[in-house]
Parts: sequence; C-alpha cells; structure tokens
Amino acid sequence: MSGSLLGPLLFFILFNLVRLATRYYGVAYGYSKGIDIVKDMGGGFLQKLTEGASILGLFVMGALVNKWTHVNIPLVVSRITDQTGKEHVTTVQTILDQLMPGLVPLLLTFACMWLLRKKVNPLWIIVGFFVIGIAGYACGLLGL
Repeated sequence: MSGSLLGPLLFFILFNLVRLATRYYGVAYGYSKGIDIVKDMGGGFLQKLTEGASILGLFVMGALVNKWTHVNIPLVVSRITDQTGKEHVTTVQTILDQLMPGLVPLLLTFACMWLLRKKVNPLWIIVGFFVIGIAGYACGLLGL
C-alpha cells in the first residue's frame, strides 16, 4: 500500500473536532432554550402557543372532513320533463348541495363530537356509522 498516513489522521482529527464542537455547543444551546421555555411557561406564552396550535389543528380537521367525506342521498324529490322532452330529476342531495355543499358531512361531524362528549366509545361510533351506511344503502336512502 502506498499513500500518506496524513489523510486518515487529518480526517479523524477534523471529523472529531467538528463532532465534539457541534455536540458541546448544541447541548449548551438546547440548555439555554430549555431555560427560556421554562421561564415562558410562567408567563402564559406556552399556553397561548398550545391554544393556537389546537385551533389550527381543528381548522385543518374541519377542512379534511369536508374534502374527504362524501355522503350521497339519492332520494328523488321530483321529476320534470321540459319542452324538449329532457327529464330533470331533483334529488335530496342536489337540494342540500344548493343550500350548503358538505352539509351532511358537517352534521355527521357534529354528531360525532356530541357523542364523544357524552363519553360514547369511539369504536361504537365507527361501528354505528358502518351500520347506518350499509343499512342506508340497502334501503336506498344512501348512494355511492
């Protein structure tokens, strides 16, 4: 083997120098920030930060409920044939979508929140939604 012994030695020294410096200053920085957080806990800053994060989380969950939850109620309210012979069907879902899109998922979310406040087991809520969905589809009250 040919080569200089200076390469591995230089790598070992510089690598450990950077590692130890980062470790020392990182611990010192973390300690000082931890002391600052403990001081801020008494001033109410951490409570405000936690409350703000909770509000943001609830906002995001509300947006996800509207985006990912879809309930279709295909019950026909009226059938009208226009002058050209084209039939227009009005369903409960079209009426609800005209009033407020996503109204039924919103009501289901509020029902879940109400049941959770009444200390109902979340597993029973999920099973209940499955039963309501399957029975509603079998009866023709709910569609895909």
